[in-house]
Amino acid sequence: MNNDSIHNGLSDEKMIEKEFGELLSDYKSTKHRKRIEIITKAFNFANQAHKGVKRQSGEPYIMHPLAVAKIVCNEIGLGSTSICSALLHDVVEDTDYTVEDIENIFGPKIAQIVDGLTKISGGIFGDKASAQAENFKKLLLTMSSDIRVILIKIADRLHNMRTLGSLAPNKQLKIAGETLYIYAPLANRLGLHKIKTELENLSFKYEHPEEYATIESKLVATAAEHDDFFREFTAPIRVELDKMGIKYYILARIKSIYSIWNKMQTKHVPFDEIYDLLAVRIIFEPRNIQEELNDCFDIYVAISKIYRSHPDRLRDWVSHPKANGYQALHVTLMAPNGQWTEVQIRSERMNDVAEQGFAAHWKYKEGGGSEDEGELDKWLRTIKEILDDPQPDAIDFLDTIKLNLFASEIFVFTPKGDIKTMPQNSTVLDFAFSPHTDIGSHCIGAKVNHKLVPLSHKLESGDQVEVLTSKSQRVQVQWLSFVTTAKARSKILAILKREQRGFQKRGEILLNEFLLKEDIRPEAVDYDKLLKLHKLKTREELLAAIGGKMIVLGEADRNVLKEKQTSNWKKYLSFSFRTGNKEEQDPKKEERLVEDAPKEKINPKQVLTITDETIQKNYIIATCCNPIPGDDVLGYLDDNGKVTIHKRQCPVAVKLKSSFGNRIIATRWDTHKTLSFLVNLSLKGIDSLGLLNEVTQVISRQLNVNIRRVNIETNDGIFEGQLQLYVHDVDDLKQLISKLLKIPNLKAVTRTED
Repeated sequence: MNNDSIHNGLSDEKMIEKEFGELLSDYKSTKHRKRIEIITKAFNFANQAHKGVKRQSGEPYIMHPLAVAKIVCNEIGLGSTSICSALLHDVVEDTDYTVEDIENIFGPKIAQIVDGLTKISGGIFGDKASAQAENFKKLLLTMSSDIRVILIKIADRLHNMRTLGSLAPNKQLKIAGETLYIYAPLANRLGLHKIKTELENLSFKYEHPEEYATIESKLVATAAEHDDFFREFTAPIRVELDKMGIKYYILARIKSIYSIWNKMQTKHVPFDEIYDLLAVRIIFEPRNIQEELNDCFDIYVAISKIYRSHPDRLRDWVSHPKANGYQALHVTLMAPNGQWTEVQIRSERMNDVAEQGFAAHWKYKEGGGSEDEGELDKWLRTIKEILDDPQPDAIDFLDTIKLNLFASEIFVFTPKGDIKTMPQNSTVLDFAFSPHTDIGSHCIGAKVNHKLVPLSHKLESGDQVEVLTSKSQRVQVQWLSFVTTAKARSKILAILKREQRGFQKRGEILLNEFLLKEDIRPEAVDYDKLLKLHKLKTREELLAAIGGKMIVLGEADRNVLKEKQTSNWKKYLSFSFRTGNKEEQDPKKEERLVEDAPKEKINPKQVLTITDETIQKNYIIATCCNPIPGDDVLGYLDDNGKVTIHKRQCPVAVKLKSSFGNRIIATRWDTHKTLSFLVNLSLKGIDSLGLLNEVTQVISRQLNVNIRRVNIETNDGIFEGQLQLYVHDVDDLKQLISKLLKIPNLKAVTRTED
């Protein structure tokens, strides 16, 4: 062994020792029971098991479990059981030790958590969509046995995101996409707001590095301005709270970079027009636990006397906590500069829950204490119900779960006055399915606030809902178009699937009876003829339609089935015609041509360079998002070896990243303004004489850009237009938008997808 390796070995050991020392020090400063011995034992065991193994970054592997354990301790607030499980989380997967070994040394609880983490290892998503759905189901099932499994998994993902820079670009895109699609909303649902924000920001940083840097520099440039505003705005509030004798501190909360960018995209506004960058947070110590709620409202009344409050923007999450346990009173006040500013009022306990979510409650369970069933357990029960009727399509399954992950809550009342929490945008039908499937499947409408409404009626907070049912009512396919909750959707699909199978069986009997009666021997070709006649695609659809009486077999079916066989010379003529001048219409021939054509060898691990030549020959530009040179893009490698280029934030690309991550290719542009690309622009301004002429002058004469289509409308003095035009790249587009915005009455110019 040379001196360098000895030196590296020593420095590695010191680094590991230092990290473990910090973990113990952090743990000692918590309120948990001090079980130093078992944590030290878990660390020594993991350190020995991973000895000599390095991460992609070159550091010893044990640094990763140590970092995850620190996140679990400091940022999620869990105790020794979780810290030990975090230290051991990769041992079973990456070494020869088994779950039984862990159980023998550390007991059943830690072994169960490590087993849960091993089952969902390697990310939620496997190479195939079905594997991904299976892993996701495992993840949710382990959640219901011990919530610590998912909390440690989120900590594991957070550390992976913090160290993403050492991975290959295609892996970065896959992991960042997966994080934004599943882990960030899951962290949000579990109340881990800080972690959710960091996961979003880190994903955004890797997906759109330039835009991230631009927004970050703008926040730095406006920091002094925000500090001045915060000082002036809070000064009279502090005076009032001091008079009340309340112990408190006030924080400024700046909107996250990802949230700012997201708002810029959805509202089509520049950075300068995001007015809610800063919110104010008042965190107080209640006079006693019984007075906590009253203190919140006393503070609200006091500050509303200083600044005018917005009547429609009071959010009372104190009396009715969110499903993830979040409690606070949100009020929007008019600042002296004429700007609406949100103020969040929370007690210290509420702030703990807001920062650490359910873990803030969970830490009290570490000592074996119990607590009443909370909102989380209700949510987990819903997940288990969905798993009882899993969708065959993995992507459908994920989308169903995501309906619940992303939802905000509303509060509605039953006829007896009980409060029920429902996701925002829930309909009467969602509400009907929430207590019991039978009520949902027989629902014909409802009385909302004593007025009769249809099934699709959207509920609002405060509504009182009485569901009306009828035994003759049956589940309808159309219901899927307006239900929003995962539970309702999965139950409807399950019922429809059962009915469909029944219709298919009945349809098969009816079709066989018809063929027997008409003396027609059933052959595969008969199905093709009937599918063509009824304009259907599959045999199952046909049988279900016959069984469900949507198709009644009759004379037209008899005629098409009894057509005489085409004579041989006609067959020969049709074959000659197809293979003579119309070879391209023969799909099999087309496949052979594709196979014979020389293919560019694609290595998913390398960054793909898109040049002017290769755009036309080798790649497909996705029509769903129409990327142009300069956009942040990625490639998707399909089964035929073709690469489709998508914008990274395109909804289709988001799904591909999270479902087929192993087919994602990192790409970069290397074009030189030889090709033109179609883009869509939306214009808005104040109508004035000659405005359209000024717009076309700038586009055609000054910038020499070709216009493909113009659509202009004016209404009540407002000018709105859609343009389709050709540009070489994003730089051309930015220059064009900049010039257009200099036209006096043109107020907004934004790029749109269509």
